[in-house]
Amino acid sequence: MSLMRSIKIGTRNSPLALWQAREVARNLQNNNHKTDITPIVSSGDKNLTEPLYAMGVTGIFTKDLDIALLNNQVDIAVHSLKDIPTQLPANIEIIAVLKRDYPQDVLVRNSKSRDKEHHELKIATSSLRRRAFWAKHYPDTEFFDIRGNVQTRLQKLEDQNFDATLFSLAAIERMGLPVAYEHLQMMISAPAQGVVAVCARSDDQEIKELFKEVNHRETRICIDIERNFLQTLEGGCTAPIGAYAVINEANEVRFIGRLCSLDGKQCIETDEIFKWNDQENFGEQLAQKVLENGGRALMKEIKSQLP
Repeated sequence: MSLMRSIKIGTRNSPLALWQAREVARNLQNNNHKTDITPIVSSGDKNLTEPLYAMGVTGIFTKDLDIALLNNQVDIAVHSLKDIPTQLPANIEIIAVLKRDYPQDVLVRNSKSRDKEHHELKIATSSLRRRAFWAKHYPDTEFFDIRGNVQTRLQKLEDQNFDATLFSLAAIERMGLPVAYEHLQMMISAPAQGVVAVCARSDDQEIKELFKEVNHRETRICIDIERNFLQTLEGGCTAPIGAYAVINEANEVRFIGRLCSLDGKQCIETDEIFKWNDQENFGEQLAQKVLENGGRALMKEIKSQLP
């Protein structure tokens, strides 16, 4: 199937977002479709002073693209999937995901902090998940807020009074940045981290049909489990939640999930292997186990502490 017209791709205008939009365009062009990339400034990019959790983080990076999509200014919107709320606006759906590449979090230090131990580092991150998971192991850490695209945060890391920050490895590798980083075994990724997603209008059957040839099945299975886990736990609240699923050729899934208190002192974790089928909502089942194992009380506590 080939469209005569050019497919308008909406994206944030950060370097990483534009890379992701070009990657989707490349997939389409490989299938002989014409593309046209339309950058749109998001609310999350306009306000770089307030931490995300104080801005009502849900949808902050996707809202402006949603509006452009619903107003027919673009045919599709390309996002980092971890930025997309689990509750999508009416008449918008995720129609495809690209193959996941780098799901991990990594630590990046400034040039003055190369020899410090982890527990000595002053950490800059606006992510509640990264703060809580780090504090679980290093409870006396001093944290700072940091916002902006990858390049902006790297500059702030050199210029300001903290030692290190945490990035998604995907951001560094996709941009080809010459940055030294450390893998962190104790971190669990945000649900759907490292995945590029394509959203479209639910009633645009032509576009939805076209993207069936782009969608990566195994990645889609895993991120659906992760996002259902997140949605069941959070109920619209931003909380320190990690979730990562991987599936093998025998349809066996390994799922690792974690819910932490904001200070990292209380954590509930799950690590399970199961056979996948398309009839069961595994993400919801796994989250219900966490909720029944103390997660419900922990979520209530987290909600009471958030702005």
